[in-house]
Amino acid sequence: MTVTVENLEKLERKITLTLPLDGIKSEVDARLKRLARTVKMDGFRPGKVPMNVVAQRYGYTVHYEVMNDKVGEAFSQAANEAKLRVAGQPRITEKEGAAEGVVAFDAIFEVYPEVKIADLAGVEVVRLGAEVGEEAIDRTVEILRKQRRTFAQRALDAAAQDGDRVTVDFEGKIEGEPFEGGRAEGFQFLVGDGQMLKEFEDAVRGMKVGESRTFPLSFPADYHGKDVAGKQADFLVTVQKIEAAHLPDVNEALAKSLGIADGTVDALRADIRKNLEREVKFRLLARNKQAVMEALVTKAELDLPKSSVQAELDRMIEGARADLKQRGIKDADKAPIPAEVFQPQAERRVRLGLVVAELVRRENLHARDEQIRSHVEELASSYEKPEDVVRWYFSDKRRMAEVEAIVIENNVTEFVLAQAKVTEQAIPFDELMGQS
Repeated sequence: MTVTVENLEKLERKITLTLPLDGIKSEVDARLKRLARTVKMDGFRPGKVPMNVVAQRYGYTVHYEVMNDKVGEAFSQAANEAKLRVAGQPRITEKEGAAEGVVAFDAIFEVYPEVKIADLAGVEVVRLGAEVGEEAIDRTVEILRKQRRTFAQRALDAAAQDGDRVTVDFEGKIEGEPFEGGRAEGFQFLVGDGQMLKEFEDAVRGMKVGESRTFPLSFPADYHGKDVAGKQADFLVTVQKIEAAHLPDVNEALAKSLGIADGTVDALRADIRKNLEREVKFRLLARNKQAVMEALVTKAELDLPKSSVQAELDRMIEGARADLKQRGIKDADKAPIPAEVFQPQAERRVRLGLVVAELVRRENLHARDEQIRSHVEELASSYEKPEDVVRWYFSDKRRMAEVEAIVIENNVTEFVLAQAKVTEQAIPFDELMGQS
């Protein structure tokens, strides 16, 4: 086999592969002979089919397989000898006019680019920080109390107010006609909890048992029910029952019901703080990681392999179709999704992936076994039986690959933050947690 390598545009390369025909023919003959030992054909005993009959029936298929294998092997060998890092699959076409006794192929492909990363000492990154205060613990205690609240029926002349659980019958009509999902009996909801649209809650608030009321309600344009989105309906609602909520006291009984071993309120608050601090740590890491990755992308120079971008585009389009299918969209797998919608995001993902890979290789930031185990144990620590969760992770290679990828990203984040110009910035706890 002889090999030549030609540089085309940017990352594109061409290798010309020349293979001897006698080597191909001998491999085809060997495979046909092996096939003849086991092939079954009408009129012949197994293993007794004449070679010319086997060749006539299977010759083309075997020849095609041998050519694919030989060309693939030749390409891999040539790329390795030339020390080329191949991106994607090569486009291989047979060349005409090859010398007698040989067959020649052109393999056109892309290589991974050289990645130039600017001096990280000049990279500016804002690192966020947040504290878990007593107010956050207080709010969490209130959430836990609400989760364990009980309800008792109010007096018949009591009016519904925020926090009450009401049981109602209702019917809505649009232009005098009922609509799907617009009628219910014995429907329960909490007043002021945001479960219902504001106009519905406003109408029920202040009503008493047995009372009926009609009111207009405008469905938002982005309402999940597409048939009624943006339309106005008239509702008739009747209150059947009003129940007042009772929240448990913050005491030893509450602490024990939440699994606190010694049953003290102090231990409950300490456990809440520990859980909140763990969640804050993960959220801060995610936000700071995002800032680091953004800085890396903007400070790197490289050409993008078209094949890698196309592969990422295909994954994103497939993901979008899967999402549509999950939402119940008919023929989602055939939905026309223009690639240009995802083009910028696909290019950014490929760019970031190449930059991170280069930094990992250059600075030896691979995930170590002890880091992977530590991360899994930290993920499992919030569960009732952490050891079962650890085993669950380690029992699946795909899950462990995801953990390894996260640890590598964490290593990159820590490395960049240690090198870059870092500005510390506090972020309110509520903002970090996405609370208003």
